[in-house]
Amino acid sequence: MSLSTLKDVYIDQLKDLYSANNQAIKLTDDLIEAASDSGLKTALEDSNEGTREGMKVLETILSEHDSSTKGEFCKGMEGLVKEAHAHALGADFSDSAVRDAVIISQYQRLAHYAIAGYGCLTAYARRLKLDKDFQRIQVCLDNTYGGDRRFTGLATQGINKDAKAA
Repeated sequence: MSLSTLKDVYIDQLKDLYSANNQAIKLTDDLIEAASDSGLKTALEDSNEGTREGMKVLETILSEHDSSTKGEFCKGMEGLVKEAHAHALGADFSDSAVRDAVIISQYQRLAHYAIAGYGCLTAYARRLKLDKDFQRIQVCLDNTYGGDRRFTGLATQGINKDAKAA
């Protein structure tokens, strides 16, 4: 794809974030299975549902711009997924709280990638005067921020304390 205009960049980044979210969902399914804390499991499940909703928004926007979700594979998320597999799923843990603490940190890296992606997309949509797109993407951004704060709360209000005691 030739990136000649900001609209081209916008479409390219919509596809990139769609691919990133798709990869994140698959990893999060594995993180759910590995997590031991019930609150963490629920947060991961809820986050996956939110990611799916975000993907529907991206798919709709792409369709409205006569584009599809096909053709992009996010290398940035691929790297984050590999890191999470190595550190949260592939490592040996003698304590489940320690694993849960690592799961949170690895998941938040994924969320921060999404926050950056949605943030850029809102800026592009605003500049391109795509008000309807802007509003829908802003909701996704706000929801992703909310999820990130939820994981921070889980970590700081118990899981990290339990991991420290291990």
